[in-house]
Amino acid sequence: MKEYPILKSKLFLYITEFFAGVSVMAVELGASRLLAPYFSSSQIVWTIIIGTIMIAMALGNLYGGRAADKNPDPALLYRRILVAAVWIAAIPVLGKYVILGVSALLIFTVSTNFLVIAAFVSCILLFVYPLFLLGTVTPSLVKATVDSLDDSGRTVGRLGACNTVGSILGTFLPTFVTIPAVGTAVTFLIFSAILLAIALAFFFSARRGLRAAVIALVLFLLCTLFGRSKAFAFWENDLKYEGESVYNYLQVKEDEKSVVLATNVLFGVQSVRMKDGGLTGMYYDYALAACAMAEAESPRVLILGNGTGTYAAQCLRYFPGSSVEGVEIDGKITDLAREYFELPDAVQVTEYDGRAFLQAVDTRYDVILVDAYQDITIPFQMSSVEFFTMVREHLAPGGVMVVNLNMHSDGEGSINESLRDTIAAVFPCVASADVRGNTNRELFACTDAAPAERLRAAVARMPSGELRSMMEQVASRLVAEKGGGHILSDDRAPVELLGMRAIDALIGDELVWVRGIYEREGVKGLIERFA
Repeated sequence: MKEYPILKSKLFLYITEFFAGVSVMAVELGASRLLAPYFSSSQIVWTIIIGTIMIAMALGNLYGGRAADKNPDPALLYRRILVAAVWIAAIPVLGKYVILGVSALLIFTVSTNFLVIAAFVSCILLFVYPLFLLGTVTPSLVKATVDSLDDSGRTVGRLGACNTVGSILGTFLPTFVTIPAVGTAVTFLIFSAILLAIALAFFFSARRGLRAAVIALVLFLLCTLFGRSKAFAFWENDLKYEGESVYNYLQVKEDEKSVVLATNVLFGVQSVRMKDGGLTGMYYDYALAACAMAEAESPRVLILGNGTGTYAAQCLRYFPGSSVEGVEIDGKITDLAREYFELPDAVQVTEYDGRAFLQAVDTRYDVILVDAYQDITIPFQMSSVEFFTMVREHLAPGGVMVVNLNMHSDGEGSINESLRDTIAAVFPCVASADVRGNTNRELFACTDAAPAERLRAAVARMPSGELRSMMEQVASRLVAEKGGGHILSDDRAPVELLGMRAIDALIGDELVWVRGIYEREGVKGLIERFA
């Protein structure tokens, strides 16, 4: 094996192992944030990311071991690290286009499991190769580090420890430091720069491979120049705000009528403020029926999943004298609520998990809105019979729980069936209403009277106006729900799989529509429709 001055003390080899571990975990966490705005951050997407990366690492270990036995020259390893660094730096530049390109191609070839397949293919194209290269680090370094069999166990143990400690650091840094501070794109660039610096240090000290090193440095600088954008929805030119928090990708849009918050690119609206202060035309209007059903004249309202306070503001507007308290796990969303959505000062918001909040307080409320389900990302701990029992215990006499179900999903084995059966196992009186014009459904639960009867009685007492008209519409759409045997529990709540089936059906309907346009009008028709 050739001698390299920088490797004589072997410290540089341990440093390489350490930062390889850092970078693998940082890329994995960055992958989740890159994919989440397009495919959600559900456990299913995490499974795809972890599985794909483990496959890449396993293949890299196998190849690295064979390559090291065939030719143990460390220069080959550092060349692979050089390539991996440039590839990772290119992800912020090309990743968004790869994801959307894959999705566009699959529209014409896939009928079911669209999100799973699109996420899997995107993950393979973007992350398998660089992590395969990083997977070759450990076996290559073992070959370069072990001098004799007498100390081989101790040497391999040190390398493993360096990799593990690096992985620990690579787990915490992106989540708590780099992504909140500078975003996903710059996070990729930071850890790419670390790998690049290690490879450049080797080649410049060895005074060989300098041409490849300079080319890699130039490519990295180009990626740095073009890859720092935080824009996931790069086709949007008029966003008021686009950024990231610890939990979400965040996007604020504004037009002449409203201000809207979206927490991903491909699905819907999470919060909205109407500039005229009126009804939104969305599920929040339906959820106001819970305040009308409550027996208290000035209801005390708790919102689990406050968002930017759409429902809170409506409760204060349409039910004067009510008091509203919100719980929102993402503090950045609350900051945006104050800045862009005119969240009333009267609304106290606690930055906490909804279930943990209920465990921590003994206050009783007249209305509790559960609005923590986002597309297929449904917190299992807020979908179980134990959770809904806790909600019931926090309701005042005559109180009402309302749950926003994101998707019209019915039939045997559907997510809504499971949630309905679970809630009906806790509350004797349950009814739901589909929201006109979108995929939401509002489910109302009481302990002592049917929601429809309560609402009709409340409507009869209301003066004429937009609220009464809205409540009449909700009352006409309410359907009593009966329980069944599909009960979710803390021990068994497969909400990700159930939600995936529902959204897959919704996407399937949209794909049929897109394919129909293509068949009738060709590519030109698609461009004209979506331009």
